[in-house]
Amino acid sequence: MAVVIEVVTDIAAAPSVVFDLKLDVDVHAASLAGSGERAITSSGARRLKLGDEVTFHARHFGLPWRMTSRITVHRRPDLFVDEQVRGPFRSLLHQHLFDAPPNAASSGGTIGTRMTDRMSISAPAGPLGAVVAHLVLAPYLRRLLRQRAEHVKHAAESAGERC
Repeated sequence: MAVVIEVVTDIAAAPSVVFDLKLDVDVHAASLAGSGERAITSSGARRLKLGDEVTFHARHFGLPWRMTSRITVHRRPDLFVDEQVRGPFRSLLHQHLFDAPPNAASSGGTIGTRMTDRMSISAPAGPLGAVVAHLVLAPYLRRLLRQRAEHVKHAAESAGERC
């Protein structure tokens, strides 16, 4: 059974800016520097596009982790999806959605983006894995998604500065 994690962040920047930052593997690695995150892309490019694969290396729970994901949907500036092709989960699907915040029309022309990270995970090991996914992995991944979202928010709102 899959566990769904969702983190919503409002950002005072255009959707195209936020979209591009989320696909930048250097921004991703910087946002999770505490886990020693490194990213290696299949294309060598630092900004991912449709069909690209990226392998992440990091330490989580004191253990080395490696996961490879592929960009399976790329609709700039509204949506992209990455899916695990190799790694620790039975399945991982991460949707990145970018749209106008609900109050954008009444904000006096302020440009903004509501960024939604929706991640669906399934752990290996049957019923035991499902319990671990729900009680341990989901809260941990929610924290990581919030940390990453705050990093992207800061980068986007800092007028192009890289964090």
